[in-house]
Amino acid sequence: MRVAVIGHVEWIEFVRVARVPAPGDIVHAQDWWEGPGGGGAVAAVQLARLAGECTFFTALGDDLLGTRARAELAAMGLRVETAIRPLRQRRGFTYVDDAGERTITVIGERLAPRAADPLAWDLLAEADAVYVTAGDVEALRLARRARKVVATARILPTLQAAGIALDAIVGSSRDPAERYAAGDLEPPPRLVVRTAGGAGGSYELPGGECRVYPAAQLPGPVVDAYGCGDSFAAGLTYALGAGLGADEAVQLAARCGAAALTGRGPCGGQMGRAAP
Repeated sequence: MRVAVIGHVEWIEFVRVARVPAPGDIVHAQDWWEGPGGGGAVAAVQLARLAGECTFFTALGDDLLGTRARAELAAMGLRVETAIRPLRQRRGFTYVDDAGERTITVIGERLAPRAADPLAWDLLAEADAVYVTAGDVEALRLARRARKVVATARILPTLQAAGIALDAIVGSSRDPAERYAAGDLEPPPRLVVRTAGGAGGSYELPGGECRVYPAAQLPGPVVDAYGCGDSFAAGLTYALGAGLGADEAVQLAARCGAAALTGRGPCGGQMGRAAP
């Protein structure tokens, strides 16, 4: 399979603590690490692990962190097609508590690829599936060259302006920034998936039929919730590109989200091709 992601990167500093501090508190870190994260980067690495390769269209800052992010993403097996912006790389600070929950602060402007950037956009015409987390209107329209297109509901205004037909949109029943309601897009997505964390989620088929799905069984103890939703979306994208139906696609996506919960950082627990 040939897969791609059009999206964003954030350089994330992680700190593991017993609990997120209350106002005025001081807490001591049990562990800390850093690396490239953000919805686009996490999904691209998950897709590469499922498909064997992935092209990642993105934009990065022209500072040291942008350079490090590109090098580390390439080392994780991605073909990184990146535009360099004369800006500081967007960053984030994430607490991970003893329950594995992540609490995120994002710092700086989101950097997204544009259709006018001199990237290898022609590769999209050869893609079986592409997942979109960030990009301008014309970049989203270029995504429609792929056989299957999945997007996050977090970029709903850009999707509305682009007016493309989505094979699936991934939203959340809990996060207001990832809400999708019937009528928000025209034409409507062929599949609407709403995640609900440990409660599983639901999905709507063409015609309005709604089904629920349970959370997948965890393959190990809970470590870190960062990137679970992005890994879920990548699994869904891969499954649809592979020709699976909605039921099977959502099940595979749930397994990817569950696996991500058992590893440290953005990609530590992600499911690979050899997973049963």
